[in-house]
Amino acid sequence: MGFETIQFEVLEPGIGVMSLNRPRVYNSVNLKMMQELEELLEDVSQKSEVNVLILKGNGDKGFCAGLDIKEAAKLADSWDARSFYMFQKRLARLVLKLRLIPQPVICLVHGAAVGLGFSFVLASDIKIASSDARFCAAFINIGLGGADMACSYLLPKMIGAGRASELLLTGEFISAQESYALGMLSKVVEREKLWDSGVQMARLLNSKNPLGLALTKEAINMNLDAPSLEHALQLEDRNQAFLFLRSKAGEQKSSRYF
Repeated sequence: MGFETIQFEVLEPGIGVMSLNRPRVYNSVNLKMMQELEELLEDVSQKSEVNVLILKGNGDKGFCAGLDIKEAAKLADSWDARSFYMFQKRLARLVLKLRLIPQPVICLVHGAAVGLGFSFVLASDIKIASSDARFCAAFINIGLGGADMACSYLLPKMIGAGRASELLLTGEFISAQESYALGMLSKVVEREKLWDSGVQMARLLNSKNPLGLALTKEAINMNLDAPSLEHALQLEDRNQAFLFLRSKAGEQKSSRYF
């Protein structure tokens, strides 16, 4: 599968790596990248040979600067309200796709993660950043609303509504260190250790039961909005019973299974 703006490889059995690959423009998302991300995420969601996905940005400049504003400005000349809405909806669903694929996503962030790039980070399951990483919900800074690309849903759940409101309303940057202190990041490391830290985490997850990983991610997604503790417990109980019966059926036997 050949791509122009992204890269994908299977690093080792069970671990896939998806790289944003427009380093000269800070890995900003243009129309082509949007299309290729849609295609790849759909394909990865069906790959039983990939249990964990690492997401990173190529080049030294930064993880992702969000939407390619120069290209979007040119396209906007021919858009009416409906055309913009359809583009907006399609772009935003990339964030949803990251949440819906069964594989846990480990996001490795260096430099700036801005706008949609920030949302990619928020949508990932485990977030590891270099000490020079910075994050910004920049939407309010370009004349749009500050609530965009799922930030208004994901960010308050991670760091609380008060601090999230400030970041969305001001469009100010937040450092890796403060993001970690607020609970948004799993780990902050020096840039030269970022890749190795991500691979180490991927290998740890890959040592687990793949279906257990997928059902855990699904349960977290569902229970973020569970109407009650009882609803959350019912989903957990069914998943555990299913995995137990699967192991009793003798599908696979290893240290990864009950």
